[in-house]
Amino acid sequence: MQTFIMVFALFVIVVLAMAIGYMVQRKTISGSCGGIGALGMEKACDCDNPCEKRKERMKKEEVWKENQIH
Repeated sequence: MQTFIMVFALFVIVVLAMAIGYMVQRKTISGSCGGIGALGMEKACDCDNPCEKRKERMKKEEVWKENQIH
């Protein structure tokens, strides 16, 4: 039981350290190979006609990019 508690505490410490690192750096999480962008795809679904939910998300992304300070 002592081993379990020590391992669990170690995992909690690691997760907290990763969370703090994410909050400090404010970087997006990406794969080591560059993610979907490396495949030449602009969006995750890669559909010719995206669904309504995706269209709304794309519209919000465009508005956010327009309002972003450069």
